[in-house]
Amino acid sequence: MKLHQLRYLVAVADSSLNVTAAAQALHTSQPGISKQLRLLEEELGLKLFIRQSRALVRTTPAGDKVIARARVILREVANIRGLAAEIRRDEEGALSIATTHTQARYVLPSILTRFRQKFPGVRVHLHQGTSEQIVDLVARERIDFVVATGANPLFEELVKIPVYRWRRVVVVPAEHPLARIAKPSFAQLGQHPIITYAFSFSGPSSLLELFAKAGVAPNVALTAWDSDVIKEYVREGFGVGILADIAIDKDDSDLRVIDASHLFPPHTTWVGFQRGALLRSYMYEFMHLLGAHLPKRQIQAIEQAGTQGAVDKAMVGVEIPFLRP
Repeated sequence: MKLHQLRYLVAVADSSLNVTAAAQALHTSQPGISKQLRLLEEELGLKLFIRQSRALVRTTPAGDKVIARARVILREVANIRGLAAEIRRDEEGALSIATTHTQARYVLPSILTRFRQKFPGVRVHLHQGTSEQIVDLVARERIDFVVATGANPLFEELVKIPVYRWRRVVVVPAEHPLARIAKPSFAQLGQHPIITYAFSFSGPSSLLELFAKAGVAPNVALTAWDSDVIKEYVREGFGVGILADIAIDKDDSDLRVIDASHLFPPHTTWVGFQRGALLRSYMYEFMHLLGAHLPKRQIQAIEQAGTQGAVDKAMVGVEIPFLRP
């Protein structure tokens, strides 16, 4: 059994059993991958795939188990290489981050600029997507960190450390009737069409639940993943925007931004990484830049926690700052 066989196996699984796509991703040949997979099956004495003609149709139960183990082995190989680089004190490497549009557009630019100044030899790969797309990257172990918000059960396998908090605000055109109200109520918001994030309708702090507690049924006219899209539709008069305060910048001076902290509880953004992953020195620095309250020694203590409950316990008494006070 050879490492390249395990890489081929995982790559094929991650390419929806498309050997051609896996070969392209690994810059090798399709016949070469097919041959190595058959050699691996012969060595193990197991069928890892169900085939029809030459096509792979699905994995077998044994194949699923072997692929899961192969992922662990390849992860440890990457950890060993990272450890060697750390011992050599190499200032080069890669940092792969998966996050949402709001974090990528409004939070990470300044942080990654400072990071780049300290570690010019580190290549940064930024993957922007929805929670589901990010989960897919996590499952394939293609990323080092997730920067996201909320208690999505899809991220349960990650070590999640809170880094900052943010609030929701109401955004309207300057001439809108709500622009003259300092602290609008749910009833007043309910009189207008609402534009907000597509992910605002799940969890204990969902918009629907908060409006329902106030006895108001909101008229949700449009949902989007992108803060810039929401603001543009607000400008067009499509409705009243409800979005993150961190998504407001100097280019939004034409809009009236109304504090809504009396209506909506704050949200916490966390940074997450694979349990058992080897963290390079520059990775600790990235997390410290995200949250100044996270010195390296505290992160090192937290990463040893066996469960998220232990992580949360270690954070008791630590004040999570608002990104925008």
